[in-house]
Amino acid sequence: MTYAAGTLPYSVNVGDFNSDNRLDIVVVNSGNPNMGIFFGYGNGNFPAQVTYSVSPLISPYSVAVGDFNNDNRLDVALSDRSGSSFGVLLGNGNETFRAIITYSTGSVSYAIAVGDFNNDSKLDIVIANFATNNIGIFLGNGNGTFGAQKTFSTSSSPYSIAVGDFNNDSRLDVAVANSASTNMGIFLGGGNGNFTAQTTFATGSSPYSLAVGDFNSDNRLDVVVVNFANANIGIFLSQGNGSFAAQRTFATGSSPYSVAVGDFNNDNRLDVVVANAGSATVSILLGYGNGSFATQMAFASGLYPTSVVVGDFNNDTQADIADGNSSGASVTVFLQTC
Repeated sequence: MTYAAGTLPYSVNVGDFNSDNRLDIVVVNSGNPNMGIFFGYGNGNFPAQVTYSVSPLISPYSVAVGDFNNDNRLDVALSDRSGSSFGVLLGNGNETFRAIITYSTGSVSYAIAVGDFNNDSKLDIVIANFATNNIGIFLGNGNGTFGAQKTFSTSSSPYSIAVGDFNNDSRLDVAVANSASTNMGIFLGGGNGNFTAQTTFATGSSPYSLAVGDFNSDNRLDVVVVNFANANIGIFLSQGNGSFAAQRTFATGSSPYSVAVGDFNNDNRLDVVVANAGSATVSILLGYGNGSFATQMAFASGLYPTSVVVGDFNNDTQADIADGNSSGASVTVFLQTC
């Protein structure tokens, strides 16, 4: 099912923004610019989006979700690909949000993610500063506000971010896709808001997105990267100490832009879903649980999908998929049927 979004819906994410225990979809309409939310009915269907102002952001690009003020209501954070700040909208839990608060990044930014990087039980934000070649860490105060950023150098043109514990020390680390350097950077967290210098691992050409999961059932977090120019994904199996084996690649559709992880055939092994911008499809690659994947299965989406997310939209305990079709000005929802 496809739903009309705004102009250039580059990014989608999920959360329950009206406290009804049903998953909603949040979309960044970069060309309007605004944020849209499709409030889920819990049966896989959605009404028309409700839009929210994100001014003074110029061209919001990516959206992250978390509870930034510890009120048990979900909030959102938005990056800006044309400005030098990101914005936070605190949720009221009733389909409304407080006015946006912005924080300076010093650069245009594409990716934004959340995690507790200093072990104080307050959510922090990490952002990829595309033009200044660094990540910015904003430590949360627990009341919806954040401290000034602290930066850590990346390679060229960081485009996507994922968070996880890659060396099994119970401290969150950060993985970055450096799109112009054909590598992935790993920053190991000290648990105090600081990080080691990045260690890089060779990807394919134009790595635009990454996600984490245990793909070989060894209780270590691995990384999957989409290599946009090579039409494949790269799987990096973790050594459990912050290092990774060389990537193993699996074919996707044309111009893979975004990747997410879920179990789509209920075998307790993680699978991968990819938004193929050039093919106007989403691909599912079923995992064997040993780091290998089956040949992709492709499903038609809208035009030029640039973001994909996983959630249970009809409360049947099975993983469904939503994508943002940036040229199609739409969001497509795929309900699992197996």
